[in-house]
Amino acid sequence: MSLKDQITEDMKSAMRAKEVARLGTIRLLLAAIKQREVDERVVVDDAGVVATVEKMIKQRKDSIAQFEKAGRDDLVAIEASEMTILQTYLPTQLSDAEVETAVAAAVTATGASGPQDMGKVIGALKAQLAGKADMGKVSALVKAALSK
Repeated sequence: MSLKDQITEDMKSAMRAKEVARLGTIRLLLAAIKQREVDERVVVDDAGVVATVEKMIKQRKDSIAQFEKAGRDDLVAIEASEMTILQTYLPTQLSDAEVETAVAAAVTATGASGPQDMGKVIGALKAQLAGKADMGKVSALVKAALSK
């Protein structure tokens, strides 16, 4: 079963269970996927769904930061619960040690020697770690590895 089909089934089960918050979040996700399909005129595969989920999670993190700055704890709680629901559709996240190992291997494989080679290393890692690790953390690890 594809990830998109799984999300649709989860929407149906949320309807049956009358889980309003979960249903709303899943509907937002399905709408974002459908929008991407219409905009790009393609049928989104699992990688596209994961990319959409990651984008929505990033939006939630940005919103949480803004709401915390404004002192709106009620909105922070809503965004955090949506983010938790969205994270269930991401693949299992790699541990910090696994990410560090992948970064070290990519630096060696690309022959990167300094900060100017960061793009090569990130490009090599993006396909490998997409959806499995926070690319912000990966970027920081690559930067640290290349500045040694």
